[in-house]
Amino acid sequence: MGRIIEQIAIQRGHTIVSTIDIDNPDEFLSDAFRTADVAIEFSTPSVAFDNYQQCFAAGIPVVSGTTGWIHRMDEIKKQCEEDGKTFFYASNFSIGVNIFFAVNRCLAQLMNNFPAYDVDLTEIHHIHKLDAPSGTAITLAEEIIQEIDRKSAWHLACEGEAGKPDELNITALREDEIPGTHKVRYDSAVDVITIEHEAKSRHGFALGAVLAAEFTAGKKGFLSMQDLLNLIHN
Repeated sequence: MGRIIEQIAIQRGHTIVSTIDIDNPDEFLSDAFRTADVAIEFSTPSVAFDNYQQCFAAGIPVVSGTTGWIHRMDEIKKQCEEDGKTFFYASNFSIGVNIFFAVNRCLAQLMNNFPAYDVDLTEIHHIHKLDAPSGTAITLAEEIIQEIDRKSAWHLACEGEAGKPDELNITALREDEIPGTHKVRYDSAVDVITIEHEAKSRHGFALGAVLAAEFTAGKKGFLSMQDLLNLIHN
């Protein structure tokens, strides 16, 4: 992702002033890093939050797509509200996925009136992805739960083990090098309704992250793809 983001950013006329990875963590303290207008952060759940703090300490807004750490999201939002920090977060930066989110919300609102349909979710990613379910799957599930009264929580279905009737089952599969597929299925005794998003490459995610960085520069507070794309919630 980092290499693709760098390529797209340069193509769009931006300058990469600093690149940080596991081999040069002291770069957070460099003069070059402090000249950045925005930091784009894609790392791992174990280090993401600390990376944000390093960026905030340098006075640099953050755009992040790292998942698996969001149990600390309230701390970030508090820093944005009380300390004037800037943070743009998305579980998925793909424009198509965010349109898919909007379709998912609308369909869930409609299906709330049809209890004969049970809903489940499947996500498929490359074998190197560390967290399960994916952040995108969690976003889809939480939006469904918000709209469908008969579902109160999501459940990661391990080895085919289903959750309780009021839980939304998520199946997470890891296969080869595929960029990512998310499928929401409404199943009844007579038919099945399915919506699906399949990524063809990581290019869409990287482009969305660069667009988010362009949007974030000069702004304050907690931001999301909803702010960038202005997709309708209802």
